[in-house]
Amino acid sequence: MVALSALFLAPLVVMVLGSLQRPLQPPPDGLDLWPDPAVWSNYAVVPRFLPLARLFANSLLLVAVAVPVTVVVTSMAGLAVVTARGRARRLLVGVSVLMLLVPAAALWVPRVVLLRGIGLADTPLTVALLALAGTTPFYVLLFALAYSRIPSSLLEAAALEGMSPYAVWRRIALPLGRPAAVAVAALAGLHYWSTFMDPLTLVSSPENWPVALGLRGLSEVEAALYPVYLAAAVVVTAPALVAFAIGQRSFFTALERA
Repeated sequence: MVALSALFLAPLVVMVLGSLQRPLQPPPDGLDLWPDPAVWSNYAVVPRFLPLARLFANSLLLVAVAVPVTVVVTSMAGLAVVTARGRARRLLVGVSVLMLLVPAAALWVPRVVLLRGIGLADTPLTVALLALAGTTPFYVLLFALAYSRIPSSLLEAAALEGMSPYAVWRRIALPLGRPAAVAVAALAGLHYWSTFMDPLTLVSSPENWPVALGLRGLSEVEAALYPVYLAAAVVVTAPALVAFAIGQRSFFTALERA
């Protein structure tokens, strides 16, 4: 596990070390990762090349709207899968798995046509509309696995007491599936913070771009300024790493309980 962790952490380490290199220098001859000396001022000049305040505000708004909607939609759908019986349950699971197999590229053009047709394209919250579809069927299956650990007798007793499906979801399923909810919230937050292709295809105005798409513009600077670009990448990546650190324990807890 340590070796695998080191393998996946290597790009992050290279990114951080690269952000501390001196800008406007010729490229190193060979593998020269360690900065000598470390140039922390690269982080101070990032706002000169990138409107971080606006980009961060757009991404924070996107995450704040899309994540709660994703959790609500997928948790309700997961409960629907668990409470279905026989062929209906198998059908719902099969459809969810089938949707996971659909390439993301196959959805780009239909999404653009649909959102432009209803006049909801090119806004700061355009990408958040994807949360109305649950973002990804994987989250539905994760909730379904978590809810499957709830004794069926408890759900049946709630129905016999006259509780509506909404009340069962709010008062029984969601509280007992809290680890899954935290895990889905963390994963959805990571997705909407780092998503690149969705805003690239749906949002054309730079003032509405999230931070991940804004970082793409800085990647086009001259090669001698790559330390500044890497410093911006560190600033953009840091919130995603914090969200993962917070949600990883709940994610694995949800999988273990499932």
